[in-house]
Amino acid sequence: MKILVINAGSSSLKYQLIDMDGEQVLAKGLCERIGIEGSNLQHTNVGRDEKTKIEKPMKDHGDAIQMVIDALADEKIGVIKSMDEIGAVGHRVVHGAEEFADSCMITDAVMKALEKCTPLAPLHNPPNIIGIKACQKIMPNVPMVGVFDTAFHQTMPPKAFMYALPYECYEKDGIRKYGFHGTSHKYVAQKAAEFLGKPASELKIVTCHLGNGSSITAVNGGKCVDTSMGFTPLDGVPMGTRTGAMDPAVVTYLINQKGMSAADVDAMMNKESGVSGISGVSSDFRDLSAAAKDGNERAQLALDMFSYQVRKDIGAYAAAMGGIDAVVFTAGVGENDAAMRAAIAGGLEFMGVKIDSGKNSERGTVDISADGAAVKTLVIPTNEELMIAIDTKRLVEGK
Repeated sequence: MKILVINAGSSSLKYQLIDMDGEQVLAKGLCERIGIEGSNLQHTNVGRDEKTKIEKPMKDHGDAIQMVIDALADEKIGVIKSMDEIGAVGHRVVHGAEEFADSCMITDAVMKALEKCTPLAPLHNPPNIIGIKACQKIMPNVPMVGVFDTAFHQTMPPKAFMYALPYECYEKDGIRKYGFHGTSHKYVAQKAAEFLGKPASELKIVTCHLGNGSSITAVNGGKCVDTSMGFTPLDGVPMGTRTGAMDPAVVTYLINQKGMSAADVDAMMNKESGVSGISGVSSDFRDLSAAAKDGNERAQLALDMFSYQVRKDIGAYAAAMGGIDAVVFTAGVGENDAAMRAAIAGGLEFMGVKIDSGKNSERGTVDISADGAAVKTLVIPTNEELMIAIDTKRLVEGK
């Protein structure tokens, strides 16, 4: 079965076509500037390692989807003979709230439920829904599956996901911790169990998805029991431009004492803070590392704050699970920044985490634990698109 994976943004659309017989990516690409002058499609035929850029107006996501289909079936740059070879489409959806504890086949009822979730993710869910509708129009007979960033975290117990607000805030407005990056955490937790040769049901794992957006998750017996992101992706550890956790009274202080509007504070917390705001240099950890090596103290402080908070979460989740078998690093920073992994692991020796500096410099899926370490430390490249395709295949085949 060939599955098309779609990740629709407000003015962009990422895609991959995956042959599930060998879990091989056949083609991938990106539609940019949808509805904006200068729209284009960047398409890669993976087998031939050929990249093609097509500049063509795309007034909406329907045009973008049609361009994707045309590119996939093109005689020169394509990988299929016709759209009929696409067995199903898997859609990334950011927020499923409490409506969805697992991926699901998309029906009219599901679409209505997605609309209900929009207030919880006003920037993300609308383009996800637009992408689904565009695919349904062009491929009306192809099965569609929704895979939710929040679904993996729906196994958290109330003591972990509730906030100590009046209970009515949860009961009436759904204010609670939801967590994000769930598809990534689910994928690497499963891969960690395979790597260690043990059933996921027997393992206590802390997965660290570290990038411009970062989250830490406690996975006990294959199920999420706690995670660092909350009601929105703003909570948790400091990120590229996001604050992470802080005293909520800072918000009211800035509004009441500094005359900032709620919108101004929201923009500051999401787009002007994090390691970028602390360092004054960049949200890119590579730039921060370079600046720190040149003696920039604020860049070093930003790196120190990040590693400190991630380390705290790992320790906290080990305590929450009553033990830990493995720590997994993934995503852009987690997979590629050896110095940051070393900084995070440093100080966790007391609980059995110890890494080997030589192994830590290796790439790919690797065990970077020092010999004799009681807790395994793994680096596992995430593959959210493949996880979406796996869930899509499972549901379409009814397994």
